[in-house]
Amino acid sequence: MQSADELVLRAVARALGQGRSVWLCTVVQTFGASPRPLGSMLALDDEGDLTGSLSGGCIEDDLLERLANGQLEQGLPQVVEYGVSPEENERFGLPCGGRMGVLVERLDHGFLPAVTDILNGLTSRQGCHRRVSLADGRWQLLPLGPPETQLLHEGEVRQDFGPRFQLLLVGANELARCIAEIALAMDYRVLVTDPRDDRLRQWPVPAAEILAGMPDDVVREHANDRHSIVITLTHDPRIDDMALMEALAQPLFYVGALGSSRTSEKRRERLLALDLTESQLARLHAPVGLDIGSKSAMEIAVAIMAELTQLRRRGEVG
Repeated sequence: MQSADELVLRAVARALGQGRSVWLCTVVQTFGASPRPLGSMLALDDEGDLTGSLSGGCIEDDLLERLANGQLEQGLPQVVEYGVSPEENERFGLPCGGRMGVLVERLDHGFLPAVTDILNGLTSRQGCHRRVSLADGRWQLLPLGPPETQLLHEGEVRQDFGPRFQLLLVGANELARCIAEIALAMDYRVLVTDPRDDRLRQWPVPAAEILAGMPDDVVREHANDRHSIVITLTHDPRIDDMALMEALAQPLFYVGALGSSRTSEKRRERLLALDLTESQLARLHAPVGLDIGSKSAMEIAVAIMAELTQLRRRGEVG
């Protein structure tokens, strides 16, 4: 399953490869509430085909109108502001008081190698950093550095691409199904592992990637960077503890384990006896998820995904 960025960039590459012009539109500023976060993208080609989203549809309609009227033909990139007045908020469906700045870039075939490089970086989970000069429209691609929280700078736009956040669920059960369905809708790459073959054979969410093998080996090979999340869900220490021992030794974004406070304390004692350090154990989120009184599998899944969203928006790791 491709990420939202990949879908947009592949549409750009396809149009450029066919010799067509394409406009890459990126949310680079938000003030107050906005329908889409910073970095959201949309591709619009010269035939009026759209890929991606900037709003509920009204901003997309405005860009199509600008294209039809020849207002997007200029060569240099421009930042178009939406929501600068109450009338515009109502027209474009922006939340009350919200404003957005959208970078609009006209791309031609000369940009295809750079777009391809970004796509290759996303595929390899290396990612890249893009800088766009507002003076001449040139791109510069660099390795990823510290995360960019502000895209629009004086004279240029700075944007990070990838790696995509990936969520490894240890235990192919009903809760994992609920988490997977929400996480996939939220643009996570979802991986599922379970050493019990019968559980993997019955896994019902085809968009999630199934990984066979022992949990520690799967974590080591597939979830080992700061954009990876590991959550154990089996209630079986023989399975969960193996995954947690490896996950807590890796520089992951988040490591969580299902269970009550009492179960979590017993788990902590076991992991200490298995030579994990206090500092490593301090990174474990257990019980996993926000305390919202959840009971059913779907409610617990909501609590878990809400906690991940909270940490990502705060820029917190671990």
